[in-house]
Amino acid sequence: MSDFDYRAIDDVIHSRVRLAIMSYLASAHVTEFTELKKALKVSDGNLSTHLKKLEEHRYVKTEKGFVGRKPQTTVEITDEGTKAFQTYVEGIASMLGQSKNH
Repeated sequence: MSDFDYRAIDDVIHSRVRLAIMSYLASAHVTEFTELKKALKVSDGNLSTHLKKLEEHRYVKTEKGFVGRKPQTTVEITDEGTKAFQTYVEGIASMLGQSKNH
């Protein structure tokens, strides 16, 4: 059995919605708030709450602006967020690999 400690799993990312956000951004890198909301099928408020938590840990950053007269919010994964997500995925993979051996 490896030395992996399940307590090392990042609780900030481990929430279903935050995991979905990080997974989406890991490949898209940057997206519009409305596109992310549509892809994850969550409400504005739910997405905002989870993005705020990710922003507090510097895993994502949001920028508000305008395209013409229309407001637009973009969401981008940070370098810190990319590293945290990679560590999270490797940790989960390690745990799952242990279960295959038993």
